[in-house]
Formats: sequence, C-alpha cells, structure tokens
Amino acid sequence: MNAPVKTATLSGSPAVAAERDLRLDLFRGLALWLIFLDHIPSNIVAWITIRNYGFSDATEIFVFISGYTAAFVYGKAMLERGPVVATARIWRRAWTVYIAHMFLFVIFMAEIAYIGASFKNPLYAEEMNILEFLQQPDVTLLQALLLKFKPANMDVLPLYVVLLLTLPLVLWILQRAPWFALIGSIVMWVIVQRVDINFPAYPSGGWYFNPFAWQVLFVLGAWCAIAGKQTLNWILRSRLVLLVAVAYVIFGFAITLTWHLPNLAGYIPRWLFNRIYPIDKTNLDILRLCHFMALAVITVRLIPITWPGLKSPLLRPAILCGQHSLEIFCLGVFLAFTAHFILTEFSNRISMQVTLSVVGILIMVAVSALLRWYKVIEGRRPGQKPPKAGASLAGGEAA
Repeated sequence: MNAPVKTATLSGSPAVAAERDLRLDLFRGLALWLIFLDHIPSNIVAWITIRNYGFSDATEIFVFISGYTAAFVYGKAMLERGPVVATARIWRRAWTVYIAHMFLFVIFMAEIAYIGASFKNPLYAEEMNILEFLQQPDVTLLQALLLKFKPANMDVLPLYVVLLLTLPLVLWILQRAPWFALIGSIVMWVIVQRVDINFPAYPSGGWYFNPFAWQVLFVLGAWCAIAGKQTLNWILRSRLVLLVAVAYVIFGFAITLTWHLPNLAGYIPRWLFNRIYPIDKTNLDILRLCHFMALAVITVRLIPITWPGLKSPLLRPAILCGQHSLEIFCLGVFLAFTAHFILTEFSNRISMQVTLSVVGILIMVAVSALLRWYKVIEGRRPGQKPPKAGASLAGGEAA
C-alpha cells in the first residue's frame, strides 16, 4: 500500500490520510445525474435540477471538480516524478477522453440516424444538430475528429480534452507561483468577456463551452487542490462570506423565478434587467460563476469531509457514478436521447417521464457498479477470492 499523503481539501483542513474526499465523488455523480435529466427535453423530472433555481447548473460543478481531482492526482505525480512523466500521464488521459468522445460520437450518430429513418421523423436530426453530418458525412467526420463539429449534448468532453492538454503548464505554474496562475486565469476570463475569443466550430460559430472562459473554473479547482488551503480556511470560516453566499443564492432564485412566472418580471427594475441580461453560458457569465462559488461555500459549510452521511448506503450510488465519470457521462448522453425518442414516439405522459428518468439513473448506477467490480477483479492477487456482490459499492478508487 502506498504511503499516506496528506493534502488540503475543500474545507481547508488536511484530508484523512488513507481516505478519499468522497464529497468530490458525490457531487460529481449528482452532477452527472442532473446533466442526464437536463438533456431530456420536456422532462418534468428536470425541475429538480439546479438550473431552474439559480444562474449556474451541473456543468459548473463537473468542470470545477474535474480541475480539483486532476490537480490532486497529477500534481502529486509532477512533484514525485517530474514534469515530463506527469505531462505524459496527463496527455494519455486527454487521449483517453478524446477516444471516448469519438466513440460516443459514432454511436450517437448511428442511434439518431437509425431512429430518424425508422420512424420517418427528420426532426431528430435537426434537434440534435446533425443535419450537416447526414448531408456531408465525409467532411463532417473530419471536422468531428478536429473537435469542431459537435452534436447537441456533446460539448463537455471536447472542453475537457482542451483543459487536460493545458494542465501540465497550469500545474507547473501552480506549484511555483499559485497566485500568479490563478490571477492569470482570471485575467484570461475577463478578456473573453470583453473580446470575442473562441475556438471555431463547424459549420459556423464557436464552441458552446468557450475553453478560454471555462478554464477559470478548472484552474480554480486545481488551485484549491494545490495551494488554496490557507485562503480557503479563512474564507470558509467567515460568517460574513457565508451570509453573502446565502444572499446571492436567494437573489439568483428570485431572478430565475421570473423565468417561470413571467408576471413577476415586472418587479425587476429596468436598470437591473439591462445589467444582468443576457446571462451568457458560452463565456461563463459572472452571474453563473458567482452563483456556483456561492453554492460551493454553502455546501462545504454544511457538509464537512468528516460528515458521516458520506458513508451512507443511500449516497453510495451517486458516489460510485462520480468515480466513473467518463463512462457514466457517455452513457448518460446515449440514455437521454433514448428517453427523448420514447417520449416522442410512444408516450409523453408524466408517469413515463418519471419512469424513464428513474430507469436511466438506475442504469447509470448499475453500469458504474459493474465497472467497479471489474476493477476489483483485475486488481486482486492470484488465488484471492472474488469480491462479494455488494463490494463494488463499498469504497472509492483513484480519480
């Protein structure tokens, strides 16, 4: 067994040496569930997701935690084995994510094309943004390989690939001048709010998640994992910071309430209306960024790393999904379109929406349990007994 290594956690206190911070897995797993629910159009169950009650959504959670866990794992490798080995490991992971994205792309295209042709419904291709692929498959496939062409709901993994490719440089700077790295990331985000900088998309426009903007959440997560202990300790213990966070979350809820109840929009002062709109997701609007940070402050105060509930059987399914985030995200994209197809062609009743949402999450949990079981089997010593059926839900694994 490897020697225990203490590291700063989100709470600002040293992590228990032999334990993984299960909060990261829990909220990444919950984010995957919320993304799946949000990807099903006209799904009543999606009303439970955070996008309906504030400015940010599950994407911010996913990107921040990805930055934190990546820095925690690969930062240690960079310190122990040097930047060359760490860079090789990070770029191998980026290649794995790229291959997963392309595999999902092929399966997703086949699913949409087959269902659209079988049920003679061309709207599926339009809704999922694949008309260009059906008209020019050769050109579009090349653009997909270059990460320029992305169907609907497939924008997160290309963003993650780019962020991983830049991670070695970010880690190297973080370990030497952490505040310089964080401030530099914020400056880049500010520039994007003023200047139209983005990666080109095909056939037109830019990436839905602008990497030049969303990198700030990824770098912030990495900074928290590597160098944010003292600062976070002060911030998270401050009653004033907590009150400000709660007030901002309430403000966000009040504004989003007007989206669902238009009659309330008249109560928003005109100057405030002109100031906050449009709330840009592509460039990570400041309202979204602050909303996520407010939620993070409240969550960390309410759920410390020692919270016993983290080991509750009720939370194990979400934790397990968070520990296999790449596979479960890909599965969620496939399941979301399958649910959309069933609701469109067979029944859109509320009972069907609830059933498909629950079944989809259960499938995600079952697959993550199977993946965990396979890893346990592959890691056991010759002659060692196989794990019991429930062992796959028992603990965490490396990020």
